[in-house]
Amino acid sequence: MTTTLSPDILSALEGQAIELPSWAFGNSGTRFRVFTTPGTPRDPYEKIADAAQVNAYTKLAPSVALHIPWDKVDDYADLRRHAEDLGVSLGTINSNTFQDEDYKFGALTHHDDRIRRKAIDHHLECIDIMNETGSRDLKIWLAEGSNYPGQGDMRARQDRLQDSLQQIYDRLSDEQRLVLEYKFFEPAFYHTDVPDWGTSYAQVASLGDKAMVCLDTGHHAPGTNIEFIVMQLLRLGKLGSFDFNSRFYADDDLIVGAADPFQLFRIIFEVVRGGGLNNPDVAFMLDQCHNVEDKIPGQIRSVLNVQEMTARALLVDRDALAAAQQANDVLAANAVFMDAFYTDVRPALAQWRESRGLAADPMAAYATSGYQQQIAADRVGGTQAGWGA
Repeated sequence: MTTTLSPDILSALEGQAIELPSWAFGNSGTRFRVFTTPGTPRDPYEKIADAAQVNAYTKLAPSVALHIPWDKVDDYADLRRHAEDLGVSLGTINSNTFQDEDYKFGALTHHDDRIRRKAIDHHLECIDIMNETGSRDLKIWLAEGSNYPGQGDMRARQDRLQDSLQQIYDRLSDEQRLVLEYKFFEPAFYHTDVPDWGTSYAQVASLGDKAMVCLDTGHHAPGTNIEFIVMQLLRLGKLGSFDFNSRFYADDDLIVGAADPFQLFRIIFEVVRGGGLNNPDVAFMLDQCHNVEDKIPGQIRSVLNVQEMTARALLVDRDALAAAQQANDVLAANAVFMDAFYTDVRPALAQWRESRGLAADPMAAYATSGYQQQIAADRVGGTQAGWGA
């Protein structure tokens, strides 16, 4: 079933913005191997240039998140100008406390005051960078926990985490936010210090109004109802951002919607239902590390998948759904959902893109642009850091 999209739906889609992660354009891999790709960026400037290509073909990705220290430069004002010249801005600053030898047994939770101070200071440096890049959000993901019962004092680690986060939070300006990500497991396997949305919520709620939760769609136990978490965090006013990706087993960081398009649809429906779509307080971002596909087309495919499922979610007949729910008509309510999900919006989106001066098929347009071949020829030996690099 195909459809036309109403002016209201097209207006909502026109306001959609999905931030790209700089590290998605660098080499990445698994625990076993870092794979190289022709045309890999050699520095943050080239990462931003590649991200700008995604936005040029989709008008969906107007900002780029940075990862520190992977994206450290001498002059952040210059990097900011470079991004703006390419039609994008610098977005979320992501901290990194998982690749330093000192952090083997923790960073913000560490019992050694020297190491914990080092980790706190890293985040304060990130805030200094935010002041130069104009970034609003500091996103924190912590690879902290333990592998064996008795290895660490779980309660004391939570207390130290709260104290560390408070020190970081107190440095934020009135316009900046702290966004705390959670992850079910990995690299710690017995306990993780921030393993779920409840722990993240408990920590940020104690900090203040400028602290929010980040929901990564690959960071949950199998079978978790992620859209319920989306609903709850929106209801509580604490959903600060999404990290969109897809997984089959764990934190696979695959193209959005690759494993379960229906789940992505259900998540975005709750975003729409809860007032999170095009809400400046709820940031959409990708968090993907492509290991086998080319980086730029992979990001294009991902943002288009999010757009497509947003269009489908906006097609849900909310009045018919409410009526069926009030009547306890289970099958009718489910049918309303499924009718929207099974609607093929791709022809309508292609036509709408053309009306905005974009290619109907951004993937095909990029493939024939020659950009991929040009960077492959120009950037010999590029290894700019991504996961595992």
